[in-house]
Amino acid sequence: MKILDWYIFKQFMVTFLFTIMTITVIAVVIDTSEKTDDFVKSGLSFWGIITKYYFGFIPFLISMIFPLIVFIAVIFFTSRMAGRSETVAILAAGIPYNRMVRPYLFGAVLLALLLAWANAFVIPRANQIYSNFKSVYIDRNSTYSAGGSGNRDYYFRSDTNSFVGIKYYDTLNKSASGFFIDKIRDNQVFYNLRADYVRWDTAAKKWRAENAVERKIDGLHETVTRHKTILLSINMNPAELRRDEYMKDKLTTPELLDFIRKEEKRGTEGLNTYNVELYRRFATPVSVIILTIMGVTVAARKTRGGSGLHMAFGIVTAALFVVMDKFSTVFSTKGNFPPMLAAWLPNILFMLVAIYLWRTAPK
Repeated sequence: MKILDWYIFKQFMVTFLFTIMTITVIAVVIDTSEKTDDFVKSGLSFWGIITKYYFGFIPFLISMIFPLIVFIAVIFFTSRMAGRSETVAILAAGIPYNRMVRPYLFGAVLLALLLAWANAFVIPRANQIYSNFKSVYIDRNSTYSAGGSGNRDYYFRSDTNSFVGIKYYDTLNKSASGFFIDKIRDNQVFYNLRADYVRWDTAAKKWRAENAVERKIDGLHETVTRHKTILLSINMNPAELRRDEYMKDKLTTPELLDFIRKEEKRGTEGLNTYNVELYRRFATPVSVIILTIMGVTVAARKTRGGSGLHMAFGIVTAALFVVMDKFSTVFSTKGNFPPMLAAWLPNILFMLVAIYLWRTAPK
């Protein structure tokens, strides 16, 4: 790193931090004005709102706009350099264009790695704080339930040949009635168990069924056994019996990978939402590098419009990036669009634009 590299790198980091702090403060002020009634109804103290809401909301907000803030920051300080003819002087001094861009790429890779680490471990914990507050104090009238008692029916595949049904599951007591399990082989039921009542045994880490009737079917022969109580080893735990619409945001990347593998083994359908989230955690940091290249190739040109023209381009491009990302996500979660392509499509298209701008940039 030479003096010029440190100069550009310092401008990059300072502008990025200033921009993200400014936008975060504005977003917090607007969000506070919208949720004042919810804060008052929650009965929490000022410090309680900070720790139980904004400790989650601010990291969530930053992660959502991180690539766009990098893009805007690059355009802002690079256009100022171009307006002061600094980029012209750098190139006129015989410094290759690719060499001038090196500190930009160094900063972009550093920020991309930071975002990748945060997406994997930090942001999910923040999302847990944020979503828990929303579910308890804001989404009270929604179908989401973060805990407590509630009547819910479940029917799902616990493994490749076992199907489990539960009626009226109580998330607080971890118990339910109307339990049954069917095991199928060659499209025929060979095992069936029904119980009037089932609850989670914390000590044994298993489900304890009461008044159970167990049937083993072998062709035309059937063996019936009655149990007053029986422990069941089922690939299912109480945490999985919570229809948490925020689950994909709460899980760290290793936990999300494990969850997807487990659900795929069970044959669970509708995992596109989780797959898109997984692939996006890897795609978003790459978008930081792509948008940085786009920003420097556009803003390094000295134009009569000055930085205003560059900022207009940056805002329009950022809006297009967000719209494209949302559209691809919806097509994947609601349709049959491949999750990996949905997560990477904005990067692919904007990478093509970045390559074109790179080749046509005045060097």
